[in-house]
Amino acid sequence: MATQINRLTHRAVQAATKPGRYADGGGLQLNVSASKTRSWLFIYRSPTHRVQRGEKLMGRTREMGLGPADGRDAVSLTQARDRVVELKRVLAQGLDPLDHKAVGQAAKSRKFGEVTDEVIASLEAGWRNEKHKAQWRMTMEVYAAPLREKYVADVSTEDVLEVLTPIWRTKAETANRVRGRIEKVLDAAKAKGYRTGENPARWRGHLDHLLPKRQKLQRGHHPAMPWGEVPAFVARLQENESTGALALEFLILTAARSGEILRSIRNGEVMGARWDEFNLDAKVWTVPAGRMKAGREHRIPLSERAIEIVKTLGKAKRGPFVFSGQDVKQPLSDMALEALMRRMDAKPYTVHGFRSSFRDWAGETTSYPRELAEAALAHTVGDAVERAYRRGDALERRRELMEAWASYLSPTSQAKVVPISKGKKEAQ
Repeated sequence: MATQINRLTHRAVQAATKPGRYADGGGLQLNVSASKTRSWLFIYRSPTHRVQRGEKLMGRTREMGLGPADGRDAVSLTQARDRVVELKRVLAQGLDPLDHKAVGQAAKSRKFGEVTDEVIASLEAGWRNEKHKAQWRMTMEVYAAPLREKYVADVSTEDVLEVLTPIWRTKAETANRVRGRIEKVLDAAKAKGYRTGENPARWRGHLDHLLPKRQKLQRGHHPAMPWGEVPAFVARLQENESTGALALEFLILTAARSGEILRSIRNGEVMGARWDEFNLDAKVWTVPAGRMKAGREHRIPLSERAIEIVKTLGKAKRGPFVFSGQDVKQPLSDMALEALMRRMDAKPYTVHGFRSSFRDWAGETTSYPRELAEAALAHTVGDAVERAYRRGDALERRRELMEAWASYLSPTSQAKVVPISKGKKEAQ
C-alpha cells in the first residue's frame, strides 16, 4: 500500500528514506526498497491484459519502472511526471506501455542496412527496369554505406550529412537520389514503428537550410571534348608511356566508364578490370554485372589498338588488375585520369565525357543504327532495342563500329575518313 502524500515535492522525495512506496498521484510512485535504494514506478491498468474479477473483466494492474531516483543517472521528480504524461498518451491509444516499450526495444536492434534491404525487396516487385533496381542497390550499398550498421532509430541529421556532404557538390544528381532514398527508408522505418520523430533526410524545411540548393550546383553533366579534337588528344596520349595514359586511351577506344576499368568499390570489395575478363583470341572484354551501372554483364569488342594496349601491359603483369596503381594489388584510381587531364590542359573536359564524344561521332559521321551506338555504351533504349537485338548483343556489328572508331582515332590515319556502314539493322 502506497503512502499517500498530497503530491510529492522535491524536498519530500529527498526525505523519503523509510522503505515503502510514496504516491505522487496519477499512478506515479516513489519506491524505497529495504536496502534504501530508491526508484520510480508507474502503476496502471493495462488496456490489453485483462483479468476476471467476479463478473467483470478488468485491466490487469501492471508496474513499469521509470528509472532510479538517486545516483548519476537519477530521474528527477519533474522528469518522472513528464514520463507519466507520455505513458498515459500511449494508454489512450489502447496500447500497453510495457508492451510498447518491448516493441521499441526490438526496433532499437534493427539496423539501417537491414531496413534498406527490406524496403528494396518490397519495392522491386513493381520495378520493371533492371537498371533502376541495380542503381537503388548500388547507391545504398556504396554511398550510404556509413549508415548501414547504425541502428535505424538512431540515424540523425549529422549522420545523413556525413553521407551527402562529400558528394553534394561533385555528384549533384546522384547525391539528391541518395538523399531521397535515405528519406524513403527512414519513412518506412517510422511506419513500421522502428523510429519516431522527424525524418532527418527531409529536404524541405530541414536539409534545405543546411546544404546548398541544387540549382546552384553542377547538374551532373560531363563536359565532353568535341569529337573532332579527340584524335589529336589521343596522339598526345601516345607520347606518354604511363599506365594512366594507356588506361585513358583504352577507355576512349572502348567508350567505357571509368568505374568499369579502374578502381571502384562494391559491397566493400575493390574492383577494376582483371586479366581473366579478357579473351584476346576472341578479341572480347567481358565486364561482369557487378561492375556495370545497369547491373548486367557487358561484352565489349576490342579493336586492334585496344588489344595492343592490353598486351603491352601484360608484358609487365604483376597483379590481378590490368591497370594497376603504385600498389600492384590495387587498381589505378580514376582520380589519376582526372589529374592526367589537368596536366594535359584538357579541362574543362571530363574523362566520362569521352563517351559523349564517341556517341556524337557515331551519330554525326556514320550511318550505323542509333541502337547499335547505344548498345556500345551499354545503354538500355527500351522495347525497340530489345526487338532489334533480341537474338543477341550484336557483338560483331558493334565490333565494326568500334574498329571504325579506333581507325578514326589513329594518329597514323591521314585522311581521317570515317567508314559509312551499310550494315543490317538486326544483329546476326
